[in-house]
Amino acid sequence: MATKLLIVESPAKAKTINQYLGSDFLVLASYGHIRDLPKTNIGIDFENNYNPKYLVPKDSKKTVKLLKKSLSGKELWLATDYDREGEAIAWHLEQILNPKGNSRRIVFTEITKRALKKAIQQPRKIDFNLVEAQQARRILDRLVGYSLSPLLWKVIARGLSAGRVQSVAVRLICERENEINKFKVEEYWDIFAKLEKENQSPLFAAKLYKFKDKKTNKIFIKSEKDANSLKSILEKEKWLVLNVEEKKENRFPAPPFITSTMQQAASTILGFGAKRTMKIAQELYEGIDLGTGKRKGLITYMRTDSVQVSKQAISQVRKVIAEKFGNKYLPKNPRFYKSKTKGAQEAHEAIRPTSPKLLPENVKGHLSYDQFKLYSIIWKRFVASQASEAQIKIITVDIKVGDYGFLAKDENAIFPGFLKIWDRKIESKNKMPNLKKGDFLILKNLDLQQKFTKPIARFTEAGLIKTLEKMGIGRPSTYAPTIDTIQKRGYIQKEGKYLLPKEIAFIVIKLLKEKFEEIVDYKFTANMEKELDKIAEGKLKRKEALDSFWFKFEKHLNKQKKNLKKEDYQEITKEKCPECGKNLVIKFGRYGKFLACSGFPECKFSKPIFEENNEKQKKEIEQIIANKKCKKCGSEMILKDGRYGKFLACKNYPKCKYTEPILEKIGQKCPECEKGDVVVKRTRKGKIFWGCSNYPKCKWASWSKPK
Repeated sequence: MATKLLIVESPAKAKTINQYLGSDFLVLASYGHIRDLPKTNIGIDFENNYNPKYLVPKDSKKTVKLLKKSLSGKELWLATDYDREGEAIAWHLEQILNPKGNSRRIVFTEITKRALKKAIQQPRKIDFNLVEAQQARRILDRLVGYSLSPLLWKVIARGLSAGRVQSVAVRLICERENEINKFKVEEYWDIFAKLEKENQSPLFAAKLYKFKDKKTNKIFIKSEKDANSLKSILEKEKWLVLNVEEKKENRFPAPPFITSTMQQAASTILGFGAKRTMKIAQELYEGIDLGTGKRKGLITYMRTDSVQVSKQAISQVRKVIAEKFGNKYLPKNPRFYKSKTKGAQEAHEAIRPTSPKLLPENVKGHLSYDQFKLYSIIWKRFVASQASEAQIKIITVDIKVGDYGFLAKDENAIFPGFLKIWDRKIESKNKMPNLKKGDFLILKNLDLQQKFTKPIARFTEAGLIKTLEKMGIGRPSTYAPTIDTIQKRGYIQKEGKYLLPKEIAFIVIKLLKEKFEEIVDYKFTANMEKELDKIAEGKLKRKEALDSFWFKFEKHLNKQKKNLKKEDYQEITKEKCPECGKNLVIKFGRYGKFLACSGFPECKFSKPIFEENNEKQKKEIEQIIANKKCKKCGSEMILKDGRYGKFLACKNYPKCKYTEPILEKIGQKCPECEKGDVVVKRTRKGKIFWGCSNYPKCKWASWSKPK
């Protein structure tokens, strides 16, 4: 009979752990947090050190009741995640189940028999510094959110929110978009020469890179006329090898993954979003049934900013490298990496396989497609991190042509080293004959290529995470939720792999920059993260950190409440309200922009805004509305915007709730069936996509607008 109750966050984790423990342990799940701040009020006692007023949410009451009943007569063991959030969950469980503090806390970075046995032999008390840091973060987020969100609702639109990390992320995306919009495209021309050494093959390529001993910039040749003039000159000149440089270069593997680099690699290599990546990683960490009836955790804990690896794991992976790839791929000494992330918790481990001997191909049959793909890159990155460096031969040829210089370059792997494991090849793409200084070359062809300067690319999820990490904003546990939140709030939409700001994002950031600059200030937000780290280390009290923020912020907040005017953030149009004659203003609702009467709430007239260049659709709908009557009560029908797009609704709402859908066409036929029209649709969460009007007969759909 069990004498100990061990609690983890998830049932999947509980199921995996249970098989490793004896009959002394009963393993149950808390299903995440069992206490939180109330939703209906700020829930902070300002008079008593900002103490949070926690309550047990309705969804958690059944779980708490079960845990209390299961604990009766047993020791309480807490095995929640090895980070601030996990420590806070353990503290909440102790507060509710065993307020005397007689619980035992265990931590581990992998769910294996060895790790659990070691953890149970070394129980500790709850680390209250980590709990205080988590509470400080939660309180700060509540102070910012509950203070600013109502102002955004009042001035711009309901349902908006502001936050320490999310608002900074939105600002980054908006400013990147502004850079792109301001960018002026310039034409330029590149010149490539195809050359050969007399009586020797192969032909090789060289690019113009110098004029009179100075490197040319990108727009050195600005027009086709200039390019052709230069071509005429070059064709008459002698092509002389000025210098040949051959060198060998060692390239070293990257460290194993941390949360941010895993998310970046999953985005770049696999096309996975941050949220999707973390969900899959959680599954791999908590345990997979490998067909034996037993579950096994395949990777170590996935929320980490440390690149440290245990000595045992290094020893295991070195054996795998020697056995699978050969001793020449094994360096003489193990590699040790140092974390670059500020405030990294070096006690944690990097993300790695719990057993490097479990090759991706050996477990493929037991994993989903997503699980296999993510496990594969985690395995390869970790194994490659302990492999030999790659040896690369680089040949550079400097060629003189009158006053101009051309450069030919080629590189080839002499020994692939870790690149073999990481599935990357460096092969010769510009093979050259044997060349030496003073050789004359024969020009076979000059290729003139017209190009245009490009603005900086929009952020991808990977790029945004990398930038936030570099700036010291956010932590491993916050990146995926932040990106998810700013999309759900309607600030950002994904187009392909890129993050595009919506119009409302610019308005919100404009307001925050003008009225609450510190909330979207990069250095200020990064400094707040440092203070949370200091609390976790016991170097700063929670109250001190909150005082330094709240005293100044509250005073500023009260001042801005009086100064904020709705008119400053609304665009007044010249169009008149058909019901009262006042000007219509552009407003933002849950499903996008619409026109509303400036006389609101006295006059409640509103109507949707059509896409630019969609006058045909507008006229079609106006014709429908002109002759349309409610089929239930006979009242006039009006146009509305809803979760799934534009629709007709009875003007007598809410007395009459009759509605009819409208297919919003874009003037193109379906590219698949060629019979239906392409229409604008929305998901349940309001995300726009394009589909065929003949659905369900034709199921064509696209996230990108057809061109």
